[in-house]
Amino acid sequence: MAAVRAEWEVLPDTPTRIEAVAERCRRLVSRRALVGAGVAMVPLPGLDWLTDVALLLKLIPEINREFGLTPEQVERLAPDRRVVVYKAITAGGGMLIGRVVTRELVMTLLRVVGVRLTTQQAAKFVPVAGQAVSALLTFSALKYVCEQHIRQCMEVARQLALPAPAAV
Repeated sequence: MAAVRAEWEVLPDTPTRIEAVAERCRRLVSRRALVGAGVAMVPLPGLDWLTDVALLLKLIPEINREFGLTPEQVERLAPDRRVVVYKAITAGGGMLIGRVVTRELVMTLLRVVGVRLTTQQAAKFVPVAGQAVSALLTFSALKYVCEQHIRQCMEVARQLALPAPAAV
């Protein structure tokens, strides 16, 4: 009979740990946003959009995992804690927390920064300076989207760190 190995995850449960996870996520986002900015400098229309979507499809679940907020992690929580997560998600508008991140969700998220990305596409047609502007817009758009998500995850983690609701 095979031994069952329990996997324990230490979720951020204090303000210090929550902030440490957020900083790790921000460093990860910065590195990936630099990759996206590098791709944005290539003068092929559409390549940067595909890269942005691919980066976000990887980044958002990684951020969720760091905070213990993937769908699988949320389902393993005690029922009362799960309620706290879903209430915090609803209150904070975190549409990517505790959900499977799909291409459609990422496209919805990118519409939030659509003006920047549309400007980025137009900038590609201006030689050299346009490509630099495109790279800067890509970097800032990815950082903005991910920062908003990190803040939402931090808020949910703070709610989870509070004492469990009393049984009525």
